[in-house]
Amino acid sequence: MLKKGQPAPGFELPDSEMEMVSLTGYLGRWSVVLFFYPRDGFPQCRDEAIQFSDREEEFERWGAKLLGVSQDEVLSHADFCEEHGLTARLLSDVEGEVCRQYDVMHERHLGERVKMAVDRVTYIIDRHGVVRHAIPVGNNRHHVVDVLNLVKELNQS
Repeated sequence: MLKKGQPAPGFELPDSEMEMVSLTGYLGRWSVVLFFYPRDGFPQCRDEAIQFSDREEEFERWGAKLLGVSQDEVLSHADFCEEHGLTARLLSDVEGEVCRQYDVMHERHLGERVKMAVDRVTYIIDRHGVVRHAIPVGNNRHHVVDVLNLVKELNQS
């Protein structure tokens, strides 16, 4: 994971509507909650994306935009958003370049096979492009609320 105080790596990725989204497009005006997850179809990933989307307006009231990143294709994201009514922008990092830049991609050993997988990690990036928080998700059912509280603290200071 990246460390608190590090500059957030810049990126440009397509979203579920095939529009290119860049981190620099938000900086100066918004903080960014950048959440990484392995796959659209995984139940924990689905639940997290739904919870973020359900609180999107609240995040925006506190000055933060939501961006989710996985290695799923753009069309997978489009179907995922439609099926679950998601409003958070989901970005497609098929090659895993941004996942590697943010140090959320690691080898997973599945028996004799080794596979690259994305960890569930959320970064809060301030308006100046600096990582203010790096939060591994684990099995925390309150993750989205915890992230929202950190965003509130960031924007009150």
